Amino acid sequence: MEPDTAPRPLDSVERAHLRAPGDASHVMYRYEAAPGFAGLLQRFWIPVWSVPPSREAPQHVLQYPVTLLVVSGDYARFYGVVSGLSTTTLTGDGWAVGVMCAPAAGALVARGSVAPYTDRHVPLTEVLGDDGDRLTARVRAAMAGDPTSPAAHRTAMDAFGDALRPLLPVDAEGELVNRVVAFVEGDREVTRVARVCDAFGLSERALQRLVQRRLGLTPKWLIQRRRLQEAAERLRVGGTTLAEVSALLGYADQPHFSRDFSRVTGMTPGAFAARYTG
Repeated sequence: MEPDTAPRPLDSVERAHLRAPGDASHVMYRYEAAPGFAGLLQRFWIPVWSVPPSREAPQHVLQYPVTLLVVSGDYARFYGVVSGLSTTTLTGDGWAVGVMCAPAAGALVARGSVAPYTDRHVPLTEVLGDDGDRLTARVRAAMAGDPTSPAAHRTAMDAFGDALRPLLPVDAEGELVNRVVAFVEGDREVTRVARVCDAFGLSERALQRLVQRRLGLTPKWLIQRRRLQEAAERLRVGGTTLAEVSALLGYADQPHFSRDFSRVTGMTPGAFAARYTG
């Protein structure tokens, strides 16, 4: 797979990654997980970066409602879902290999509720034990030569697959939370928790317990995150007024939308749009 060095339409990955205009600090390689991991793993991303001395390149992400496993030359971590804006600052030269799990996977990796991991990360060994050490060693060995090599990427991804394959098959509750998240993310008309409850025949309390246990957050957060990701995508593309974006995403009024967007991203929608469209 070729790196995404050429401009192209925003995709579902870029919707989450609020990459600054003109940021040339890294090249991002992206790969879908193998079909055999459907329901457990979604995609891999492999950034390779080079930042001049004394400079920094902050990367901001409106994370999806999923956990992450990431190995780099310096760390190996399991990340819970970040409820606000996730920020990683790149410095020097480096690489990382990360896998974006399906919503079901976090509780399988953590062997229990993922709520304790919300807004935090832990070493891979804390959740995978000795398998975390073996995974880390295999990924680092694969990436040690040429971190831009597709062959190295494949070897590193195979290491993740070997470590996580024992978690299959996904349990029934995991399949349910996968469907719930897909429903919320796939329909902008879903603006109320009651709509989700009706679609899956769940009480509000049952839905809350499911999402809290498997994702560490709330059904309301799921809806707000999808709305903010779509808002960020539309504001970066341009051609739509703030009032139109607010109405399209089902907000009662523009001030409500502006408050939500500013609270999470740290920028007003107008300032955010101007940053990308001038």
